[in-house]
Amino acid sequence: MVVGIAGLLAVGGLVFAAAGGPARSAERTTRLAMSDPQTLDPARAGDAGSAAVIAQLFEGLTAIDGSLTPRPALAASWTFKDGNRTVDFTLRDGLAFSDGTPLTAADVERSWLRVLDPAAPSPLAALLYDVVGARAYATGASTDPASVGFSADGQLFEVRLTRPAGDFPAIAASPSLAVVPPGVGRNPNALDAGPGFVASGGYVLAARTPTELQLTANSHYWGGPPPISQVTLVTDLGGQSPVDLFDAGTLDWTPISPDDASWITYDRALGPQLRSAADLAVTYYGFDMRRAPFDDPLVRRAFAEAVDWRRVVQLADGADALPATDIVPPGIPGRSQGDFLPPFDPAAAKRLLAQAGYPDPSDFPVVTLVDTGTGYDAGIIDQLQVNLGVTVRYETLDFADFFSLLGSPAGPQFWALSWVADYPSPYDFLGILLGGGQPNNYGGWTSAPFDAAIARAVASEDPATIRAAYGDAEAIVRDDVPVIPASYSTSFALSRTGLLGAQMNGLGILRIAGMAWAEGTP
Repeated sequence: MVVGIAGLLAVGGLVFAAAGGPARSAERTTRLAMSDPQTLDPARAGDAGSAAVIAQLFEGLTAIDGSLTPRPALAASWTFKDGNRTVDFTLRDGLAFSDGTPLTAADVERSWLRVLDPAAPSPLAALLYDVVGARAYATGASTDPASVGFSADGQLFEVRLTRPAGDFPAIAASPSLAVVPPGVGRNPNALDAGPGFVASGGYVLAARTPTELQLTANSHYWGGPPPISQVTLVTDLGGQSPVDLFDAGTLDWTPISPDDASWITYDRALGPQLRSAADLAVTYYGFDMRRAPFDDPLVRRAFAEAVDWRRVVQLADGADALPATDIVPPGIPGRSQGDFLPPFDPAAAKRLLAQAGYPDPSDFPVVTLVDTGTGYDAGIIDQLQVNLGVTVRYETLDFADFFSLLGSPAGPQFWALSWVADYPSPYDFLGILLGGGQPNNYGGWTSAPFDAAIARAVASEDPATIRAAYGDAEAIVRDDVPVIPASYSTSFALSRTGLLGAQMNGLGILRIAGMAWAEGTP
């Protein structure tokens, strides 16, 4: 899923509340800082900020734990058959929405069909494109929802796939695939805070202001009412420092910047409350390959080799720099260990540009780099001017405007984006972002050898074969340069002493229903 370039939020891991654990703090309202969600509708969400809040309100069939393993959530279990081409999810007994209405497999089917709605497909509809008939339905090639490979019968939800997909239970954990009540999509007020809000997750949205979301525990939650009964999500800090608000006791958990983390490490009071985790995320630069000049791979390679990407990231991020070597970030199972960053070679870059028809760089058309703002932009533009002799203009937009233009005919020619894993697999970065015809392939790149390598990876159950196939795909990306990976990131947060279960795992989701206050915490 996409996330604003300006900074990746600290994220949390999956921790289920356990019977006999810490005492519930019934009167305490726990205050957590989060981004203001653009939407609360799972089928409309494509950004990490929205997903982080949606995950508190609507539950999926599975959830990802701190070891990046899918665990049962609404589904008690799942089984594979037909050579891993069919997955049967068995829902838990007695599931209900927060208003007490039974939750069945039919609700799962209805929720997932909304993700594929041809009139308004989800930004992450591609998560379901391996389901039989899903792509055709989402793109309007088929108008019959019954053609999609879903089957609901009481507590049994069957998913028929076009390929062997042992990773599908992990895909099912995406917040975009969370289960919503029938009113969502039919009643325009269904997602409004208050008595009419119906949830399937750990919390109900009780109230909302321009700066806060008030959550109350869902008494019908499958895991039992969450130990923390009252939660305030603070979405606007009013320009104040999150560190100052945490130090004053106004916040119990908050993301903080790497700069703040660098000194907090040595602070006697705050240091023990500092948390960190490597994000399963990458910031990358991309090109619109459907129009000149970036339809020419020689031009893209010239841009890639004219910039010392590692140096740019190191200068911008200092001691915290994590220059990227691959579009797939470290920590993703099955990731190749190779270095797939194009080489820094200004002389070769000039030769490539000449081969593309621009022996005189002054003849190269002026292009514009558009994004929401990174620390790398100025260095990249400067090196393209110095090392390649081309002029690149710069424009920054707020995230909503930028994302609405991305991939459109009027969209940017040259752009930057951060992508956080929806589930821990190389496919979520390679297949979803760069596969032919994928809706999140914002540059419109197509490569038959790349798609073939991805197909080999997803068709195999042998780890060595999978890794080798993804390595082939990563090498093709390096050589054809549809995108250039720039950096990885580490998230930092302050978490109040005594607040248990706020571990981070890099997927962008803090699971509040699994958090609790330790016995005796004031």
